[in-house]
Amino acid sequence: MHNEELRKDNGFNDIVHYTSCIVHYSLMNCRFCHTPLSHVFIDLFNSPASNSFLTAAQLNEPETFYPLKVFTCPTCYLVQVDEYKKSDAIFDSDYVYFSSFSTSWLAHSKRYVDAMTERFGLNANSQVIEVASNDGYLLQYFVEKGVPVLGIEPTANTAAAAIAKGIPSITRFFGTELARELADQRTRRDDARADLLLGNNVLAHVPDIVDFVAGMAIALKPTGVITMEFPHLLQLVENNQFDTIYHEHFSYLSFTTVRQIFAAQGLTLFDVEELPTHGGSLRIYARHDADETKPVLPSVEAMLQKEAHTGLTTMAYYEGFQQRALQVKLDLLNFLIEQKRAGKRVAAYGAAAKGNTLLNYCGVKSDLIDFVVDANPAKQDKFLPASHIPVVAEATLKERQPDYVLILPWNLREEITRQLAYITEWGGQFVVPIPEVKVL
Repeated sequence: MHNEELRKDNGFNDIVHYTSCIVHYSLMNCRFCHTPLSHVFIDLFNSPASNSFLTAAQLNEPETFYPLKVFTCPTCYLVQVDEYKKSDAIFDSDYVYFSSFSTSWLAHSKRYVDAMTERFGLNANSQVIEVASNDGYLLQYFVEKGVPVLGIEPTANTAAAAIAKGIPSITRFFGTELARELADQRTRRDDARADLLLGNNVLAHVPDIVDFVAGMAIALKPTGVITMEFPHLLQLVENNQFDTIYHEHFSYLSFTTVRQIFAAQGLTLFDVEELPTHGGSLRIYARHDADETKPVLPSVEAMLQKEAHTGLTTMAYYEGFQQRALQVKLDLLNFLIEQKRAGKRVAAYGAAAKGNTLLNYCGVKSDLIDFVVDANPAKQDKFLPASHIPVVAEATLKERQPDYVLILPWNLREEITRQLAYITEWGGQFVVPIPEVKVL
């Protein structure tokens, strides 16, 4: 039945119902094992893309909102959101996330470079390739050691920043197509494939995770090593980190599931480490199945057992997460309204993607939070998507002296509280929202 016929026969409400039914019955299949998905892990409702910051001129223009509903696969336990907004529209030339603005992240990256150089004997004859190399935040430390590098970064503005640092970079998305091009470049003298192929916080960002991992297998030398870092799904659930869910993150990953995805492409995970970054991450180490020079370490079985004992490989583990997120929403709104009634001023720090998820799910606007401070000039003088809270430089914080500063990137809590310790001079206090709303 056409919409015009519906309008005549049943009224506008029936049209809405008819349209919603189309959406409701349009099933998504698991992006790894293709199982039809019906179990909703959490629904954060409609939201704009988390890094779609607005200029003043855009405030009066319509914004595009996308569903932010997350499903759990009952077969492989991959937690995932549909590709409502295409990755090439998210990671475009206006991308505003530059890794080098976090001093703690730079320190983490330098420690990684030191450790990998020593562990795998990297030198001037090695090839290091980083996927999602951003502004060269990490590869710069390999360059300092004289190790040849190549960055692969789809966002032109961050890649340009890396090139300016002397880091060779390809401005493209990574997958099997690009991997084959790199593999085809090899000659008897020059093998463009990687001795170390790394990616930090990228595995969750790719819509076609199968093609991505298959590409890594192609781009890796026979005795090469892959390392990937990604937020651990176990930590997300255990610590109520629902704000780490946004459209850039297509997948939410456990070690158990990632092991299956890599195994399907002939890659063996031989080591795993737990890291404190991003609220709790994993660093995995992978090699070709045929490479027997790197035995599988006990850490692999230990992590599999840890996840199994937690219940992560049962569907029951994923129940009740919606209610836990709702409690944070209610508590944050209560806190902000109480301060507004009391004549107190609240600002935020860190215009992070997780902050936009939190604010938009909670329905917070600029009437409850005056402004958000961010060190990244690419975000300053813009406005957060949907909430329209202005993003300003740190000087505004000192000038306006709010009573409370809500730390949106709570994973950088220690770095931020040290940096802004001076707010106590005027009686200011810090607030964190996750895993629960708390005044520090």
